[in-house]
Amino acid sequence: MRSRIFALLLVAVMVILAACGAPSKEDVMKKLSGKWNDAKGYDLQASMEIKTGAEPRMYDVAVWHTKPAFYRVNVTQAGSKDSQMIVRNKEGVFVVTPSLGKTYKFQSDWPEQNSQAYLIGALSDDIKADKNSTMTEKDKTYVFETATRNNHKKVLPTQQIHIDKKTLLPTYVSVLDENKVEKIRITFKKITLGVERKAADYAVEMEDTNTSKEDEPAEDDVTGLSTYYPSVAWEGVTLENEDVVKTENGTRTFMSFEGEKEYVIIQEPAVRPDSKVPVSIEGDPVDLGFTVAALTEKSIRWESEGVSFFIASDTLTQDEMIEIAGSMQAEGMK
Repeated sequence: MRSRIFALLLVAVMVILAACGAPSKEDVMKKLSGKWNDAKGYDLQASMEIKTGAEPRMYDVAVWHTKPAFYRVNVTQAGSKDSQMIVRNKEGVFVVTPSLGKTYKFQSDWPEQNSQAYLIGALSDDIKADKNSTMTEKDKTYVFETATRNNHKKVLPTQQIHIDKKTLLPTYVSVLDENKVEKIRITFKKITLGVERKAADYAVEMEDTNTSKEDEPAEDDVTGLSTYYPSVAWEGVTLENEDVVKTENGTRTFMSFEGEKEYVIIQEPAVRPDSKVPVSIEGDPVDLGFTVAALTEKSIRWESEGVSFFIASDTLTQDEMIEIAGSMQAEGMK
């Protein structure tokens, strides 16, 4: 009888000890918030793989952040010289495209209302904001599954944040569609906390930009650009008209979609400006993953692969316009 009681007590003690040794979600969240958000700033390098198109696309991402609200995010497509930079400084939010010699200025609170998986402070806020988030513990990592809070949240509603137990820093983030299929992966290569840069480091400069006409594509190259079509397929929506008009810069293509949802897509060669002065643009910056777009209530515009795109609609929601923009693919890739 005594041996039986002893065995029961031993099991109870082991259960209690096991429970004491396993940190709760709240414990880990508190540690993460303290480590990520209390730092005066950080630098990080990451890679981003986007799997939403016909072929995966790889990008290198470099981020500088200094509290309270200075950011510089540089995104470069792997194997290409093309890059795009998002800068937030005391003057506003800027999107710089060196290859086109263009700088757009936004009056926006980015990234406060548009969480990004490559900003570690935003990941911490995502975890805290989702009351239904879950945490699972693996051998060397904590894995938080939370709702996303960015402009893709209707199409990519969930993310899994993998955190190293020892360093309490994220190792990678998987952004998932509604079927829990990974569509975007951010892999963190290096994170340095406590880096505090001067305001001058966040100044917008275009030193490497050459806006001379010599660098503009020849006319044959311009007219030879691919035509892009949305790969998203909505029932009852069809391409009714497609017109091509010659312009001094090549061709401009108009597409009209009609049915349950109606919208227009205009695309034409992106042209270098004559001046380096930043141009104010209406809307909020929206990170499409491969580029940054300007989003308003009834339109979205962006530039990618040497093409300028514009979508307008009186019936689409902003989420639907973002979905179309993210699905645009060159003819032959649909």
